[in-house]
Amino acid sequence: NLTSLLPDTEVVELPVLDMVDFNAAAKGIARNSRRMEILGSLLKGDTRIILATAQAAAQKGISPKQFKALSLKLKVGTVIERDDLLAQLVKMGYERVDQVDMQGEFCVRGGIVDVFPVNSHAPYRMEFFDDEVDSIRFFDVENQTSISKTDKAEILPFDVFDDKHRKAMFTEFITKEAAVIVDDPLKVREEIIKLAKENPDIKGRLFSWEDFLGKINSYNVIYMAMMLHSLHSINLDHLIGVSVQGVASYQRQFDMFTNDMESWLGDKNQVIVTLGDMAKVSSVREILGRNRLASVEGDVDTALRPGVATVVKGSLLNGFELPGAKLVVITEKDIFGRQKKRLSRISKEDRIHHFREINVGDYVVHSQYGIGKYCGVKTEEIDGIKRDYLYIQYGGEDRLFVPTDQVSMLQKYIGREGEVPRLHKIGSSSWTKTKNKVRSSVKDIAKELINLYAKRKRDEGYAFSPDTVWQREFEDAFPYEETHDQLTAIAEIKADMERQQPMDRLLCGDVGFGKTEVAIRAAFKAVMDGKQVAVLVPTTVLAQQHYQTFAERFHNFGPTVEVINRFRSQKEQKAVVAKVEAGQVDILIGTHAILNAKKVKFKDLGLLIVDEEQRFGVSQKEKIKQMAIGIDVLTLSATPIPRTLHMSLAGARDMSVIETPPQERFPVQTYVVEENDNIIRNAINRELKRGGQIYFVYNRVESIYSMLDRLEKLVPDANIRVGHGQMPEAQLERVMVEFYEGQFDILLSTTIIESGLDVSNANTIIVYDADKFGLAQLYQMRGRVGRSRNIAYAYLLYKQDKVLSEVAEKRLQAIKEFAELGAGFKIAMRDLEIRGAGNLLGAQQHGHIASVGFEMYCRMLDDAVQELKTGKPVERQTDPLVEIKVQAYIDNEYVGNAMHKIEIYQRLAALRNNEALNRLMDEMVDRFGDPPQSVLNLFTVARIRNEARLSGVQRITEGSQYLEIYFAGEPKCPVENLLEVSGMYGNHVKFDNQAKAMLIDLSIVPRATIHDFVLAIMEILNGKAVAGAASK
Repeated sequence: NLTSLLPDTEVVELPVLDMVDFNAAAKGIARNSRRMEILGSLLKGDTRIILATAQAAAQKGISPKQFKALSLKLKVGTVIERDDLLAQLVKMGYERVDQVDMQGEFCVRGGIVDVFPVNSHAPYRMEFFDDEVDSIRFFDVENQTSISKTDKAEILPFDVFDDKHRKAMFTEFITKEAAVIVDDPLKVREEIIKLAKENPDIKGRLFSWEDFLGKINSYNVIYMAMMLHSLHSINLDHLIGVSVQGVASYQRQFDMFTNDMESWLGDKNQVIVTLGDMAKVSSVREILGRNRLASVEGDVDTALRPGVATVVKGSLLNGFELPGAKLVVITEKDIFGRQKKRLSRISKEDRIHHFREINVGDYVVHSQYGIGKYCGVKTEEIDGIKRDYLYIQYGGEDRLFVPTDQVSMLQKYIGREGEVPRLHKIGSSSWTKTKNKVRSSVKDIAKELINLYAKRKRDEGYAFSPDTVWQREFEDAFPYEETHDQLTAIAEIKADMERQQPMDRLLCGDVGFGKTEVAIRAAFKAVMDGKQVAVLVPTTVLAQQHYQTFAERFHNFGPTVEVINRFRSQKEQKAVVAKVEAGQVDILIGTHAILNAKKVKFKDLGLLIVDEEQRFGVSQKEKIKQMAIGIDVLTLSATPIPRTLHMSLAGARDMSVIETPPQERFPVQTYVVEENDNIIRNAINRELKRGGQIYFVYNRVESIYSMLDRLEKLVPDANIRVGHGQMPEAQLERVMVEFYEGQFDILLSTTIIESGLDVSNANTIIVYDADKFGLAQLYQMRGRVGRSRNIAYAYLLYKQDKVLSEVAEKRLQAIKEFAELGAGFKIAMRDLEIRGAGNLLGAQQHGHIASVGFEMYCRMLDDAVQELKTGKPVERQTDPLVEIKVQAYIDNEYVGNAMHKIEIYQRLAALRNNEALNRLMDEMVDRFGDPPQSVLNLFTVARIRNEARLSGVQRITEGSQYLEIYFAGEPKCPVENLLEVSGMYGNHVKFDNQAKAMLIDLSIVPRATIHDFVLAIMEILNGKAVAGAASK
């Protein structure tokens, strides 16, 4: 409401501070950093409207005095000892890392300090000359390069660790001229008292109601209440009564709306109508015009006129009438019965990122030698020449040192999480056999997909009509603003449905990304053409969930929705089936029971929606194929499909991908913590006190009932039920549905809750022995909570003082990062994508993906699809080899971090032109400072490789007698350029036509700068340099 009325004023919500009283190994930091940023802007006197709940307002926090003392202001020329700066950053709550990726982090590389303050949109990069700040730049976390220069940096404190620093109320940060508005003071008082009562352990961190009033007393305070009643401890200077009344909800009854408008305008009221978009502004003005009612289109600043309606684009929630002021406000919700919630725009960076970084200890795949273990970058000296090599450990005692210019032959081995691949032995035939086996399997799959695709394109189906007015009405009724990906998917599906050929489209997107709404719109389109829709789901719980979602969404729009599942009696199911056959049911939702063609007969089926197809058995999948003949099919999958695979399969499978997450109001507050009774008890009680439900994940069936006993002792008042995969299916489903319906408080279960269940009232999840789970599992489990307006909590517990295995230790470390990130997409995505690939291509492909790694598998599939489409095998070009004796490597003194090193080598190998090389060099100077000679030489070698590629050179070798330049076939450069080199050096240059080589006598080559000489020769061959350049 406020942003709509005051478009030029920033309105922000003050986050609630974390109030737990235990030490977590890691926890989410998003809310804390946001709060500090708001306090900093208030100190500066920025004009903002701060909205705060009773809890956020009454919390004790840092005082303005301490805040200022902990803040840092630096500018170019400031003299500060670097170590003092680093110590101050730690004191302010910042964490030292290898590379700055998020707020609250800093890192150091030589004379460069990077820091990402809470109050900045981008991190700072500060370069020191001795103890003086020489330059300050903003840089981009995505590519780590500088964006722009600035002359000063302000760094606000990030975290205050102890309670002795928490003494002040946030209002102490605002100027004395500010106004404090308390909405419904009685409720605020009640809330503050309730918080202290329910959580005695945090009572000391909250101001009491009396203290709260004392703190705000020095400001202009306005109390707003619905009714006049005694206000505890409040002394008022003035009492202003405002007579206000609500307006009717017209629910699209336009006659009633225009009658009321006529009477208001006739009484010379000033009337404002606020609508969500310009299309609605036009249509409401049209309705008023047809009834001869005066209206103007305006905005927030338009002067109101008595007897004329001002129609504006805006989004107030409810209308009202102020008879004393002769003012009437009507909103879209009043007229149409609903209003879209605007989502804050998501930047591209918030989309899912994939990462292919290679860390020491990771498995890698070498295209020639197979799977090995990467042990780091080693600098080796051979014949007095230092070079960097990637050290790979293979089976047995085998070791391979890969020159860094051949880094493109390596890919990270990506397999299912926790799976350890077998290392190949160098020289054995097993790798070649594995590759051949996978290649032939991939060819078969590509052939099958392409043939299936071609067959569907030949089949005759039903072409649905273009969208009706009703379709638009129905889509407008969706209460949220659609994401860009959702709109794209909807458009693709509708285009498919309007074609004569049957649709076969796969819609992928993570849980909660809005796939169901896309499917609902397709279903509505089908029903509008008089066709029936079948929605097939793998479990009864999902059937029930979909039934409620569909029924709610179609309410007021006509289509009849029914469900068949085992919670319905035989009699009820028979009645539904009869209605389906008679055409009295438009949308039927059910489990595999609806695949029984003898029992369930549709009158006119036009669309089949299959949810989570991979969870159906082989025989059920066959039945789905039978049912799908000649009709449109939309398959939904919550397992994301990787971009690479999506691209490879273009033209072999129609896919829509939703990868924009919905903007969450609060990230799930995640804690990684040693388990003990207190933590479990408090976490459960905290949720129960706000009327919520809890998931408790315990993954050992054999001792799940002992855990039940323990929980019953810890929280005797809670109603707890158990669910696990070994229970009879009907019993398990009953438990799940009862939890969904809110009949008990705690669901103690194994990982079966990973997928499917969507309980908006369950906002706490406790995962026992979290270090035993894969990150993808944890990610999906955490996704079960945080699906409503309440702050959700995830507690990832691990055993006290437990000696962890190396894998678990690594995983726990990753979980900690996962907690702090608040998203943790990267790690989880990798595992989920591989599942997605297997689900899409068939279960037997899992083994093949594991045997060669995911990247290599995708490349092979891509080659197979291209070969089938073009009829020609795909030729992959090999990079020119440059073997000259020159110190060309990245010195440890210059770049110390092994991961940064390999990333630079990978990028160097991938760059194909000199402009890109120049940009990379600028970036390195920016990130690491001025490079040593060995790095400059490395870039010269990369330039030689680029020039060699242009002229068709395959290999350049510094032999004992000659500089040998070998061509891959006929030279790509003009013959006169070859003759030019020959003319420059006469007898010192020979041509070996048989070997397709040019040989230059080394006696005329300056050995110390051989790399510059070779570059000059290559440039002459490409016509870029004049004769004589090489001899200088």
